[in-house]
Amino acid sequence: MSTTLEFIRQEAPKKGLGKTSAAAGLAVVLWASSFVAIRGIGHALSPAPLALLRLGVAAVTLTVFVAVKRGIRVRLSRKAFLLIAGYAVLWLAGYTVALNAAERHVDAGTASLLVNLAPLLVALTAGKFLGEGVSRWLVVGSLVALAGAALIAAGASAQRDWGGVLLCLLAAVLYAAGVMIQKVALRHADGLTAIWLGSVVATVVLLPWLPRLIGELDTAPAGAVFSAAYLGVFPTAIGFVAWAYALRRTDASRLSAVTYAVPAVSVLLSWLILAEIPAPLGLLGGVLCLVGVAISRRR
Repeated sequence: MSTTLEFIRQEAPKKGLGKTSAAAGLAVVLWASSFVAIRGIGHALSPAPLALLRLGVAAVTLTVFVAVKRGIRVRLSRKAFLLIAGYAVLWLAGYTVALNAAERHVDAGTASLLVNLAPLLVALTAGKFLGEGVSRWLVVGSLVALAGAALIAAGASAQRDWGGVLLCLLAAVLYAAGVMIQKVALRHADGLTAIWLGSVVATVVLLPWLPRLIGELDTAPAGAVFSAAYLGVFPTAIGFVAWAYALRRTDASRLSAVTYAVPAVSVLLSWLILAEIPAPLGLLGGVLCLVGVAISRRR
């Protein structure tokens, strides 16, 4: 964790370095816990209704916070709103549904290891479209990480979990696309406004699943509902606000490197809470993914 946060310190202005690093670290811990919470919910709530409940709780939480802090005032250009809506649909809604579905097939640790390919996708696309540059180390690291992903997929396929692997990879692509759009959106809006409106938009997009959510809540255990509420308040509302705060102050490619700590925390929490760990081949692949990301961050 300390190594990855060093990249942020190299990019962010000296003033506020501690706050930027703390915000990124908080997002990492909360996002890592989300993999475990989703896996713990199991089949009590289906993927889209669970995403709706999570994002609905986040939207309500953020609306109350914004109202208390500064009142409900929105002054955004049409371009800014469209960018926020774009990342809300891809990242907040699409990624969340894909990850919920994936964790019905693979354990929390494996899911976090596969989704961890997103930082490499962000680095490649940011270098191409945001002018952040594509280095030789980025290319080498990407190849190493892809080899790691192949090992994770092989370990999962031995347990006939190809569907979960593909859903995790889809989640990684949606995650990366959302980060890229959010980075541009944050040039036109502050982080709190972006995540607040993004949560509202994502909730509206998922409203067609409201009747199904109401039906599933009648039979869902209290623990599953509590976990869904936790996902909305902490990894989503607080986690994404912390991420947006840090993202606005540093390069998307550099900040995304911080998330290579997420799988390590997820695997540890999954082992402690759910008594689950990825297959040995999956763990080896996860190590290769992390090494690949580390190589890609070399200057």
